Amino acid sequence: MYAFVMAILSGYPVGSKMVCDLYLQGQITKQDAFKMSAFCSTSGPMFIIGAVGIGMFKNAKIGYILFISHVFGAILNGILYRKLKVKDEENSNTSAPKNESTNIADIVLNSTLSILSVGCIITIFFIVIECFAPLLNLLPTTISYFLQGVIEITKGCLSLSTLMDVKLACILASFVVSFGGISTILQSITMLNSLKMPIKLFVLEKITHGLFAMSISAILVFLL
Repeated sequence: MYAFVMAILSGYPVGSKMVCDLYLQGQITKQDAFKMSAFCSTSGPMFIIGAVGIGMFKNAKIGYILFISHVFGAILNGILYRKLKVKDEENSNTSAPKNESTNIADIVLNSTLSILSVGCIITIFFIVIECFAPLLNLLPTTISYFLQGVIEITKGCLSLSTLMDVKLACILASFVVSFGGISTILQSITMLNSLKMPIKLFVLEKITHGLFAMSISAILVFLL
């Protein structure tokens, strides 16, 4: 519960790092970590409500719809994978050896490297989108903007916010925020490196989270 709450408050990719840290500290098993990653990889209210809702859509109501659908989507995703068992995973039901090192220099170094890796991934994917922009522009506008979000969450949400159909834009943005985009997924995989999280499994968890959130937001936009 602590990891989930902190993930919701802090945003990507803090939840993934906390799951990995709990495993490395010997507090959870690898199987537990795989399950927790289904609902602890989340964005935060400052980004969803503040940046996307108020900043991009210019509508706080949309921000709250996105946040509510995102949180409940994560909970449903956790329920979906609660009985998950990964086959052929050595010692998957045992905890990692506890790391007794408390060297402050190591902590600072690891934190700095994590921040730098996240920044590099974001920068690279902004460049990737710009490189593929001519190809994406050949597609219908809505599909093009949605695919931008599948690649990089911030750019995609910003583009979707310009669509005339606000309800459709909100629903698509809900999937983008919960899926996180390939950029955010790579950030999370970087944090989960020590856990050796299967990439296919993590991507599947993010897709189902996006589908849950999109379904909830579709209900909310037509009811509210």
